[in-house]
Amino acid sequence: MEEMEEELKCPVCGSFYREPIILPCSHNLCQACARNILVQTPESESPQSRRASGSGVSDYDYLDMDKMSLYSEADSGYGSYAGFASAPTTPCQKSPNGVRVFPPAMPPPAAHLSASLAPVPRNSCITCPQCHRSLILDDRGLRGFPKNRVLEGVIDRYQQSKAAALKCQLCEKAPKEATVMCEQCDVFYCEPCRLRCHPPRGPLAKHRLVPPAQGRVSRRLSPRKISTCTDHELENHSMYCVQCKMPVCYQCLEEGKHSSHEVKALGAMWKLHKSQLSQALNGLSDRAKEAKEFLVQLRNMVQQIQENSVEFEACLVAQCDALIDALNRRKAQLLSRVNKEHEHKLKVVRDQISHCTVKLRQTTGLMEYCLEVIKENDPSGFLQISDALIRRVHLTEDQWGKGTLTPRMTTDFDLNLDNTPLLQSIHQLDFVQMKASSPVPAAPLLQLEDCCTHNNSATLSWKQPPLSTVIAEGYILELDDGNGGQFREVYVGKETMCTVDGLHFNSTYSARVKAFNKTGVSQYSKTLVLQTSEDTDSEEQALTFPSSSERLQLRRMSPFSSTLNLQPNFSGRSCFDIRSSAHQLSLHSSLQSLNAPGCNFETQSAPFSQLVDIKKLVAVAWFAFDPGSAHSDIIFSNDNLTVTCNSYDDRVVLGKTGFSKGVHYWELTIDRYDNHPDPAFGVACIDVMKDMMLGKDDKAWAMYVDNNRSWFMHNNSHTNRTEGGITKGATIGVLLDLNRRTLTFSINEDQQGPIAFENMEGLFFPAVSLNRNVQVTLHTGLPIPDFYSSRASIA
Repeated sequence: MEEMEEELKCPVCGSFYREPIILPCSHNLCQACARNILVQTPESESPQSRRASGSGVSDYDYLDMDKMSLYSEADSGYGSYAGFASAPTTPCQKSPNGVRVFPPAMPPPAAHLSASLAPVPRNSCITCPQCHRSLILDDRGLRGFPKNRVLEGVIDRYQQSKAAALKCQLCEKAPKEATVMCEQCDVFYCEPCRLRCHPPRGPLAKHRLVPPAQGRVSRRLSPRKISTCTDHELENHSMYCVQCKMPVCYQCLEEGKHSSHEVKALGAMWKLHKSQLSQALNGLSDRAKEAKEFLVQLRNMVQQIQENSVEFEACLVAQCDALIDALNRRKAQLLSRVNKEHEHKLKVVRDQISHCTVKLRQTTGLMEYCLEVIKENDPSGFLQISDALIRRVHLTEDQWGKGTLTPRMTTDFDLNLDNTPLLQSIHQLDFVQMKASSPVPAAPLLQLEDCCTHNNSATLSWKQPPLSTVIAEGYILELDDGNGGQFREVYVGKETMCTVDGLHFNSTYSARVKAFNKTGVSQYSKTLVLQTSEDTDSEEQALTFPSSSERLQLRRMSPFSSTLNLQPNFSGRSCFDIRSSAHQLSLHSSLQSLNAPGCNFETQSAPFSQLVDIKKLVAVAWFAFDPGSAHSDIIFSNDNLTVTCNSYDDRVVLGKTGFSKGVHYWELTIDRYDNHPDPAFGVACIDVMKDMMLGKDDKAWAMYVDNNRSWFMHNNSHTNRTEGGITKGATIGVLLDLNRRTLTFSINEDQQGPIAFENMEGLFFPAVSLNRNVQVTLHTGLPIPDFYSSRASIA
């Protein structure tokens, strides 16, 4: 039962829930704690002020936090409290559970106790301290959230099962033993806290104070509160709405809010969800049983490692002693290596034991909590939390199934000592075998016919010299930063071909490679200089490009191939033809700090289309979406050019190519859209958050749009609301001009709003965020659109 205690504590105050309410995200909060973390939005952003201005938008827009510019944000750590908008903002703190929350607006405990009685200020919003989802409160305030009667019942049973003396509920550090209980406040006090927080004067003088034992009995005998409808407080829940997944009363059905929805009997759904939760617990119980057996196996491994270590050390000492004085110094070195291996194995196994123990404790706590919830006889209260619990149980079971019950270390010591060599070879004695005095490998040879660049990627290939007899165990590829900086390692392994992505456009990189084996490292190969795709200058940007119909044809063409002439700094300055080749390995790296001096690498582009001269498209980039860096919920098709999602939450996917120079334009067509979600389009850094809407953090710059209007968003700041939305078949254009450091958007080839963002500097990847109701297709290799090329020519 004690392992369940963390499920019963509020993430804000760290104490057992008191009058818990259920947020729309399925998390719970004390009613008083929910009031303490309320944030008041600006009057100009409130639904009432917008209705007064006659904007005519729906209430849905006001409740959508992604479409409002709040002056306070939970993730920012600053905010103004409901009822205290004029007070200075206060930095956020951490609750006892480690969740970032806002500190209470009124510190005294007496104010905390009476907070639930005060009215909620207008224009208030609340942010869940666990998942950080925000929403605007309606006129009902906190009364609009259902009470979690099941959780209250579980807490009562849990507290009654503890035989320890009743503790004071207001002591900050070590709770003292309670001396009285106030029946009206329903709080246990020690004597100091009673004098401080419950003085026997004023309105509190009429409260009845009883001994703690009597208070526990009276609390236990108090009638269980019955869940009522949040919209009709005088009505009990009688049916269950299958579409909204919530209990409803008969007035909800009569007034039309749920009249067209499928409803079922409350008792039948109660039994069905209990059955589903029980079945889910069976699977989780099996995982917990396997975990316990796995812990026994790991503990046995610790003992076996200890025994094997002692046995191996004894054998090693016996062998080394036979070599008398000449082996004494070497013996100490070998023992040190064995001890290090011993400690390494123990550390790996103990770390796995610790990790598995924590996960098992959490799993057991969740199981016990779910079992207590199943005992609840209130169908309405149970159904309010059953869906969330079922999801948590399935998620916890999935986490156990990802190789967590496999040992990470063996018990054997793979070390063999050979004591047969003569005494003069004693200093060469080592584990496994005698260390051969073989030479280092020869310097690798770059295979120029297989080296090439494409957009901002470079492919290099190499091999060992034909007459070399020394085998290389691996290779180290080094690249500079494109600005004459120091070389950095970008690949270490056995492969002889490597593709490096994410380089800067219009930059010259130097590359070299060396081989290694057990003896040492070879000399470097010849230095190869690679030139990435060039940028178009301002004169080229003003040139006339194909019409709209021609551009649609260009979208479906394959990337162009080019013949590249290499002039290395070898003797004789021989020229080589370089052609594209299949890539055996791809490394995704921004490589913002790589390069050194070298020779020139010139590009002579060949025509690839009858529609447009290649010189006009020399900076055009062809790329697709990147499955390697995308969120796991993203679904790819059409050679990674079409994406959708299997989650209702927003998920982010990036393009494979990053841009740091030049002017770049790409488009996305809306293949599927149901007029409800808000897909976002723009650019992002490689480390952008993948599990939220694009633009919510400071790593992305985006435009999100619905079927009526659009907004620009960066670091969760919403700006420039513009009329004009999207439908199925619409085209979103993204134009990144790193020469002018601006980002501009278009819808159906017309510019949407003003310039979205300025002062853009760094390495940016094309990015999209969407959910399962949206599907988009990427089109690259496009010329600069007319609205921008005409403006560039005027500038």
